[in-house]
Amino acid sequence: MRSEGGDREIDNGDIEGGGDDQFHVPMGRKYRPVVDDDRAVLEMSSMDPSGSSSSSSSLPVHQASLKKIKVSSQPNMGSNGKEGCSPTHAQANGPQSESKLELFGFDSLVNILGLKSMTGELFAPPSSPRDGEDISITHGRPMTADVKLGTLMGVFVPCLQNILGIIYYIRFSWIVGMAGVWESLLLVAFCGLCTFLTGISLSAIATNGAMKGGGPYYLIGRALGPEVGVSIGLCFFLGNAVAGSLYVLGAVETFLKAVPAAGIFRETITKVNGTAVPEPIQSPSSHDLQIYGIVVTIILCFIVFGGVKMINRVAPAFLIPVLFSLFCIYVGIAFSGKDDPTKGVTGLSLDSLKDNWGSDYQNTNSAGIPDPDGKVSWNFNAMVGLFFPAVTGIMAGSNRSASLKDTQRSIPIGTLAATLTTTAMYIVSVFLFGAVATREKLMTDRLLAATIAWPFPAIIYIGIILSTLGAALQSLTGAPRLLAAIANDDILPVLNYFKVAEGNEPHIATLFTAVLCIGCVIIGNLDLITPTITMFFLLCYAGVNLSCFLLDLLDAPSWRPRWKFHHWSLSLLGASLCIVIMFLISWSFTVVSLALASLIYYYVSIKGKAGDWGDGFKSAYFQLALRSLRSLGASQVHPKNWYPIPLVFCRPWGKLPENVPCHPKLADFANCMKKKGRGMSIFFSILDGDYHEHAEDAKNACKQLATYIDYKNCEGVAEIVVAPNMSEGFRGIVQTMGLGNLKPNIVVMRYPEIWRRENLTEIPATFVGIINDCIVANKAVVIVKGLDEWPNEYQRQYGTIDLYWIVRDGGLMLLLSQLLLNKESFESCKIQVFCIAEEDDEAEGLKADVKKFLYDLRLQAEVIVITMKSWNAQAEGGSHQDESLEVFTGAQQRIANYLADMKAKAESEGTALMADGKPVNLNEQQVEKFLYTTLKLNSTILRYSRMAAVVLVSLPPPPVDHPAYFYMEYMDLLVDKVPRLLIVRGYRKDVVTLFT
Repeated sequence: MRSEGGDREIDNGDIEGGGDDQFHVPMGRKYRPVVDDDRAVLEMSSMDPSGSSSSSSSLPVHQASLKKIKVSSQPNMGSNGKEGCSPTHAQANGPQSESKLELFGFDSLVNILGLKSMTGELFAPPSSPRDGEDISITHGRPMTADVKLGTLMGVFVPCLQNILGIIYYIRFSWIVGMAGVWESLLLVAFCGLCTFLTGISLSAIATNGAMKGGGPYYLIGRALGPEVGVSIGLCFFLGNAVAGSLYVLGAVETFLKAVPAAGIFRETITKVNGTAVPEPIQSPSSHDLQIYGIVVTIILCFIVFGGVKMINRVAPAFLIPVLFSLFCIYVGIAFSGKDDPTKGVTGLSLDSLKDNWGSDYQNTNSAGIPDPDGKVSWNFNAMVGLFFPAVTGIMAGSNRSASLKDTQRSIPIGTLAATLTTTAMYIVSVFLFGAVATREKLMTDRLLAATIAWPFPAIIYIGIILSTLGAALQSLTGAPRLLAAIANDDILPVLNYFKVAEGNEPHIATLFTAVLCIGCVIIGNLDLITPTITMFFLLCYAGVNLSCFLLDLLDAPSWRPRWKFHHWSLSLLGASLCIVIMFLISWSFTVVSLALASLIYYYVSIKGKAGDWGDGFKSAYFQLALRSLRSLGASQVHPKNWYPIPLVFCRPWGKLPENVPCHPKLADFANCMKKKGRGMSIFFSILDGDYHEHAEDAKNACKQLATYIDYKNCEGVAEIVVAPNMSEGFRGIVQTMGLGNLKPNIVVMRYPEIWRRENLTEIPATFVGIINDCIVANKAVVIVKGLDEWPNEYQRQYGTIDLYWIVRDGGLMLLLSQLLLNKESFESCKIQVFCIAEEDDEAEGLKADVKKFLYDLRLQAEVIVITMKSWNAQAEGGSHQDESLEVFTGAQQRIANYLADMKAKAESEGTALMADGKPVNLNEQQVEKFLYTTLKLNSTILRYSRMAAVVLVSLPPPPVDHPAYFYMEYMDLLVDKVPRLLIVRGYRKDVVTLFT
């Protein structure tokens, strides 16, 4: 915005709306407050109550001239009141040329809802690249895709096609024969309940907002965080890749069963169990499965490379042979009778149902044929692992979320309908298979469904092959896109090879998936592959349930799913069922899968890039913090629970290198105040100036400071305050910073050693004002002198930590010395406590009392008592007498000169004696006493502690009615020639306790 001759020109976008920050100011611009003659104010004054507006102007921005608008009571603005706008702006706002709501900082409500809030056009860049994808602006609305699918073809059909897979055709009758009818019913109900509860959780999460690519990975990652999302997402990718090999092997096995002559190798397995005469049973060779499986996988891979559009159009057609084959199976069961020529097929018989009601678990060979010498033993747990892949596939609809017309309607209805339909079909099939054949036939004929089908088995073979190939295509199509979605989120740099540009095919991810699929095909054993798939799918389902459980339990304001039939208890039950099924199948496979997910989680947390997706854990931390804060209340913290919460003043008394927002050694010292890293520090700085002018500068400085304290491994937060000057800024901070008992309790800052060297006359008043503010606010104070020489974590110190414990400070100085010993740099030091006694006869009693006190506090330290008499004698008779007297007389002379200048100024102006804007009432004898006291204490410190690693001394409060300049002279005399000194003042609270 610029002002020329009273006319105002507003560039397009000077006042723009943002989401969280109502007044979003682009970089390089400053927010301008609304003034009386603002164009928006004038327009609001002339607004037509009936809602009519002026006609839009078609002039572009660079040709438009904005003239000052007269306040008028006429409903419509004349031609002079028309204002030009860009064509895009005019289209977005309809017939209006300018918004009447500009006073509120936005162009118009249409822009807020249509362009900015929903699309994030002017927001800060998202932490995840995918957060800003698939969005384009066209007249204020997101651009629609070319093809959108409904509930039937987009969700129900893919789910049904994936659920009705190879297990039903070539394993389900065998499961009924091995487990019996009633355990098969229990098995179907158990697994079906797990997927049904997962479908409810999926429906709730999927209807809580728009979904992007990645399917369950996207849902879990946005609910549980990037680490959990990536770990479970990669496991789910492996599950889908391995599932592709399962479908390929099923298709090949069915083909070799239907056309035995196509086998290159022949394998004869002799069944010796269950019949009087052993009969040879032909089974496909594992080498045939491997060779044909590799060929089929390569062919499918080439089809996938041809493009996903063709696959999405052809894939639904694969369901027709599946449904027709199911119809043929049911018709064949109905028409089969006792005179059926096939041995073992009894037709629908109640006797067969009774015979097959109980279980008959037997040992089998690797092909599943009963064999007393077989190495594979079966039980209900193993049946769960074998059957569970038959109920998976409920995520097929969510994987297609980008192609759905209405995800929030289609996913719940389509997924749950497919789950209930297939579960009902499985339950009916248990009774039908249990009643149509003998147990021997059920366990020996792996393709019983084809044997009894009407009119001939070839239809079933064709149906099985087409359904499994269709499911394999779905796996080889979905798994690479899942991997590409994880890579595009840019969390793991190692996955950058699988990134794809928007609209491109993930060819590298597809090739990698094909390699994994071929590797599993080479294994060749279907029963060894299915438990692995089961673990990965169950892990994903558990993640979906836990996501819904966490979001539902926290019930954040953003949790508003359209699907209302959910509850956190159902999600918790679903997650528990997933974990139980995992351990029922195989505790060893469970441990391996959980270990793999944990390793990926750990790797992501160490190597992954930070991403804030607003996950449920952040909400949980927030609510936990609120509950903890409320439980702490506002009562005084017990000394046993006291933690130092330093308020670290980063603004130094001097200059720092460029782009260094805090003195590096100040951050090191803040870490020394924490025991084993526990605790929180608040690093703050003050930016001089007007808040409206420097608000953006403060935000940038805060980000820079936060980045720096993270770099220095300081657990804490950064705050930048804009104030007219340092004193006012600090006074506001010390009053308002923190919440409840989490308010900072110690102010840490650097001693202003430069004030005399650089002749900075404003420092004494500011420094004394800060100390007085801390005393009034009841904050402890730690002032670090010799900060440049403070050791970092790698510089080991030797010698002593000397405490000159002069006044009662609640034990803060003792606690600080103990915290220093916990750091590696000071762990080789010993503590010495110097106490001051006024009389000789008090020395022994004071020493005994202090030793007993330290013993009760579990602190090991040597106690040294110095009497006032010996203190004076040591100072006067020491080797530093001349040097100390020179410093003393220098301070006296400077104070006398300052006092003379004040008196001369007061006499010339005819006013009372003033300093720092306040009247001064001086007792010159008291000034001499203060100087003498600090001199003697300094001499004692130099005598005993010149070689100490660090010295701690009590901070004297600024004397009332003394100028700030005098107090700085006292302090300079106290700290003179002490290389590393902590000046400590406690507050009206104990920080240590004697009691357990």
